[in-house]
Amino acid sequence: MKTDSKIFVAGANGLVGSAIVRRLQAGGCTNLLTPERDELDLTDQRAVADFFRRQRPEHVILAAAKVGGIHANNTYPAEFIQQNLAIQTNVIHAAYENRVERLLFLGSSCIYPKLAPQPMRESHLLTGPLEPTNEPYAIAKIAGLKMCEAYNRQYGTKFVAVMPTNLYGPGDNFHPENSHVLPALIRRFHEAKLAMEGKHPSPDRVTVWGSGKPMREFLYVDDMADGSLFVLGLDEQTLQENLLSYPKPCFVNLGTGVDVSIRELAETIKDVVGYPGALEFDPSKPDGTMRKLQDVSRMTALGWQAKVSLREGIERTYRWFLEHEEEVRG
Repeated sequence: MKTDSKIFVAGANGLVGSAIVRRLQAGGCTNLLTPERDELDLTDQRAVADFFRRQRPEHVILAAAKVGGIHANNTYPAEFIQQNLAIQTNVIHAAYENRVERLLFLGSSCIYPKLAPQPMRESHLLTGPLEPTNEPYAIAKIAGLKMCEAYNRQYGTKFVAVMPTNLYGPGDNFHPENSHVLPALIRRFHEAKLAMEGKHPSPDRVTVWGSGKPMREFLYVDDMADGSLFVLGLDEQTLQENLLSYPKPCFVNLGTGVDVSIRELAETIKDVVGYPGALEFDPSKPDGTMRKLQDVSRMTALGWQAKVSLREGIERTYRWFLEHEEEVRG
């Protein structure tokens, strides 16, 4: 991509999209299309088609999605599959119709089977049942990457995808019920710290669901943005040989290749926040899948790897949380 290329970032205000916009701007890109949700409803097929015809973007980054944690996925499964399928179908087809040079689709590691071998490789896709709690979301993401693959096969498009592991960082969702584990713990430890200082009505201890034994991989969102744009900017030969030669997968895992236990995660957040109280685990609550680690060897072979350590990423995220606490807490 050139710095003056017209680039449409769908979902530019979310955790993923905002990080990609920051990375593009840092690289000198000045011709970015980042419409707000009230300016462009991506679930509206006609609105998306009209937008592409008017704007004619050269490159598209599809970061828009309805996302949430286990509670949200369990409570709103119909919305998760319907809205994500609509967004993906509308944007990918419009990109084809308007001859977009390249499109990057942002997926999720939840596409892999619940009992996939560890670490999870791209070849493990569709080899077993999905995790039931987020199956509708996962199916939508699988459909998105398979749609990219199908358009590449039939129309010769250059639509590729990355499958990030668990993301966190500036712009994250810190909602007490609908957020993912890392931002949720940052908020809970912070509120418990304030309670011990007499500044907020919250318990003086933090209890984490489960045994603390499950292992999870986390990727700082700015690393995700860097890796995503690395893939989008691969030279033609590398792109053809690695992502556009069916039946090779048109996607790559995007992660650190390193995981930590939920206990280690909680202890690190507790230390970063400076919470002096007790940390407890409730083994009567479900642990979920015991391990979810991506094999990132394919991405490493292409020449990219993550740079931000987990502790450094948590420190950056907590600083951002403190700077935006009033806004985040609503």
